[in-house]
Amino acid sequence: MADTYDVIVLGSGPGGYVAAIRAAQLGLKTAIVERENLGGICLNWGCIPTKALLRSAEIFHYMQHAGDYGLAAEKISADIAAVVKRSRGVAKQLNQGVTHLMKKNKITVHMGDGKLVAKGKLSVTKDGKTEELTAKNIIVATGARARDLPFAKADGKRVWTYRHAMTPSEMPTKLLVIGSGAIGIEFASFYNDMGAEVTVVEMMDRIVPVEDKDVSAFLEKALTKQGMKIMTGAGVEKIDVSDKGVKAAIKGKDGKVVEGDYSHVIVAVGIVPNTENIGLEELGIKSERGHIVTDAMCKTNVEGIWAIGDVTAPPWLAHKASHEGVIAAEAIAGKHPHAMDVRNIPGCTYCHPQIASVGLTEAKAKEAGYEVKVGMFPFIGNGKAIALGEAEGFTKTVFDAETGELLGAHMIGAEVTEMIQGYTIGKTLETTEAELMETVFPHPTISESMHESVLAAYGRALHI
Repeated sequence: MADTYDVIVLGSGPGGYVAAIRAAQLGLKTAIVERENLGGICLNWGCIPTKALLRSAEIFHYMQHAGDYGLAAEKISADIAAVVKRSRGVAKQLNQGVTHLMKKNKITVHMGDGKLVAKGKLSVTKDGKTEELTAKNIIVATGARARDLPFAKADGKRVWTYRHAMTPSEMPTKLLVIGSGAIGIEFASFYNDMGAEVTVVEMMDRIVPVEDKDVSAFLEKALTKQGMKIMTGAGVEKIDVSDKGVKAAIKGKDGKVVEGDYSHVIVAVGIVPNTENIGLEELGIKSERGHIVTDAMCKTNVEGIWAIGDVTAPPWLAHKASHEGVIAAEAIAGKHPHAMDVRNIPGCTYCHPQIASVGLTEAKAKEAGYEVKVGMFPFIGNGKAIALGEAEGFTKTVFDAETGELLGAHMIGAEVTEMIQGYTIGKTLETTEAELMETVFPHPTISESMHESVLAAYGRALHI
């Protein structure tokens, strides 16, 4: 006889496990189905362990520049195996944390491959054995995986996806990174800090192309100064892989094709949703380019089937998935949650220097028909940034000139991934420049650059 629940969540990433917890908090009998590791890609192979790697690279960078702080450090070296071991330990700790949360909230965990077999029915197969579960509502949270290039299939030896790059069998000496989105740039930054010679190839006319153009330009200069080779408006035509390395043919923005030799290649050209073999077609669940179509409350076109996270529309971010999980659980429980507003979802890239943003870029705001007021404040004018030895960076704010509404905020520099939430709260509260100007920012902090940027948009900056 099938196990029966109020809610079954298919997938235990940051969307799935949060949805399950919220559903259980609301008194719904809840189960979660996971084929691999509780916590999904984010906790085990994505967001968290990559930050552990980047932290090690950051410390290594500071050790190499100890003299800048009046200190001395000798015989500095990096042990890539030990760095990876620490990262995997962080992932294990968080995986165990999710396991504890499932028990604490009395959520039943079914390990195996889940598949929708009918409305309200889901099968779970493991080791050749299949069990059937039933529920009034099923939330699909199966996430996504790295996209392959047809001519650059990942082999885990010379051609890597992010997953291979997190547990390298050896340290690259000369690394080619294809794609300059968050994943590509983070790994480029990590391996560059660890001592590899890094080349980044981006087909668009600038790196991190979803960011404000001023941020892209600043980052390219910073990475080039750090020793990276950046090729924009370029594309990899083909690669030839051997036991000794990779030969890549790259077509530059001038149309010329040049060949280069690399020890390893990281392919970071986007994601593919995990929608195969989970029963979507049989139930007639609508999708676009593989991603499940939902309404503002995460409902699909089939009654009782919901979808959240990377398996749905962009932006494909862990915190967006978690918030959607809460929305779906509360809607199922008969509550009245606010719909997701993607304009208020912050994005963060943990390279060196860090990038963070929320809302519209200056260009997108103008495209949308706004007359804008824009303020920028450089970190070189911020006392805390100078004291930290991190005076590279800036904060940029974009306002509607007519109403004063905060349309967007864009930051690059030290600790901006922590500070962006201030602007995110402001956008959620539909703040204007008036409230931000009247807010008292603590001194000395880098966050004062946020205040100065707002003031600068209205010709009132105090420290430039």
